[in-house]
Amino acid sequence: MVLIKKSKLKNKKQIAIIGAGIVGLAIAYKLTLLNKKVVVFEKEPEEGMHQSGRNSGVLHCGLYYEPGSLKAILSVNGIREMVAFAKENAISHDICGKVVVATSDEEEKALFALFDRGNKNGLKGLKYLSKTQLKKREPFVRAQKALLVPEEGIIDYKGVMKKLVYKIQENGGSIYYSCPIKKIFNGNQSSIHINTKKEEFTFDHVISCAGLWSDSNYKNLTKKKSPLKIIPFRGEYLKFKPDYEDRVNHLVYPVPDAQFPFLGVHFTRMIDGTREVGPNAVLALKREGYNRNSFSFKDAFESLTYPGLFYFILNNFSFSLSEFKSSFFLKSFISKAKKIIPDLDSSMLTRGSSGVRAQAISPRGELMMDFNIYREGRQIHILNAPSPGATASFAIASHIIQNYLPS
Repeated sequence: MVLIKKSKLKNKKQIAIIGAGIVGLAIAYKLTLLNKKVVVFEKEPEEGMHQSGRNSGVLHCGLYYEPGSLKAILSVNGIREMVAFAKENAISHDICGKVVVATSDEEEKALFALFDRGNKNGLKGLKYLSKTQLKKREPFVRAQKALLVPEEGIIDYKGVMKKLVYKIQENGGSIYYSCPIKKIFNGNQSSIHINTKKEEFTFDHVISCAGLWSDSNYKNLTKKKSPLKIIPFRGEYLKFKPDYEDRVNHLVYPVPDAQFPFLGVHFTRMIDGTREVGPNAVLALKREGYNRNSFSFKDAFESLTYPGLFYFILNNFSFSLSEFKSSFFLKSFISKAKKIIPDLDSSMLTRGSSGVRAQAISPRGELMMDFNIYREGRQIHILNAPSPGATASFAIASHIIQNYLPS
């Protein structure tokens, strides 16, 4: 049965959005502000049930990304727009700042490079902390060098999505839940048709924001081979027991390995006040595989037979093995975190939440470091928009409307 929330669907609309994650909702919202007729189709019974609703809730301001890249430009613009939206709509958030810490000479050199990159990307207020300043801010953290990123913080992304749903419907848009797309095909030169379980609809354009299913949607909807393959990486977290939540006050991150888009095991104060440690980055054998026992033969076969994954593991075997070990052995996971908080031990922590990152990999085994957007006729496909996709969602929406949709 198709579920409808507070809206009536007419048989003809201008633009269809596939996927009610935060990016799809941000695009739909901005289109309704332009008086476009919009329908959002979501296969789940509510919005944001996957990547958008299963992340650490961090606001990323553009520290890590290559200057001039979409991630750099859109995260810098996106965080400011996201914070403004949160303030305007009374959504829980806290610009508490983040500390990135170096624990070795090699990491210290990389931290200097991050500082330079952040300045090039237009970040404000970056500064190094003395050991006294770091100890005052994070008493249990040990580091050779620390960089304060004051613009970053935490937010209730689920609250953002609920508000977007309300505003989309208030502005005349429609959202269909439990409504997967069965078929899509071109009509005449100015229309495109979508079939659901219930009926067929006609649109001028379709924007696919399918996250973990973005490559599959691309193939099914365009009848072409996707230029990228989504490989699901599960990110697992540990959670501080209440008596030990004082071990971290705000956000504390390591210096990441620049050859990967993953940010390493870090410490996060969540918007509800709890503290988490993580994530790792483990190959998931199911696209929506949120625990170690999750398995789909189809998803696993597609991933394991993809040449790009073979080349990635071959070229990064040590990294892959280390992440695998951290999933099954708590001691291995904690050892990564102890580089930053040395007195950490298993008695302080319990297993926490997990999410799955939709990471695009090229056929040559390259992890796609930037957002990837493709247009095929009247279809627009967001093929790669993991972190900082949530932070940048409003800016991604503006970018697509301005560059991929006719005025």
